[in-house]
Amino acid sequence: MIRFILAVALCCAPLVARAEIRIASGDGYHGRRAADGSNFNTHALTAAHRTRRFGTRVTVTNLANGRSVSLRITDRGPFIRGRCIDLSRAAANAIGMGRLAKVSVW
Repeated sequence: MIRFILAVALCCAPLVARAEIRIASGDGYHGRRAADGSNFNTHALTAAHRTRRFGTRVTVTNLANGRSVSLRITDRGPFIRGRCIDLSRAAANAIGMGRLAKVSVW
């Protein structure tokens, strides 16, 4: 019985949503190839994340002003220590951030 409970707990643990609270950057090169094979569009609500699967919808909230946006992961990155997500220009504008901002990612 204890093994069953432990197995269920281990299987369900990854399903619990946790927010990442880190620095986000907002940039990208319009027209270049993204890691999922699409062309990067700075006018679309997309982002790059190191570990989330392509096509995953995430909600990013700017902790400075409380504004949030729902977007889709289409690329890998950012590869700078301390940053968790790289937003397209449209997504960065939607949450009212400049080049960098402290955000929560769900």
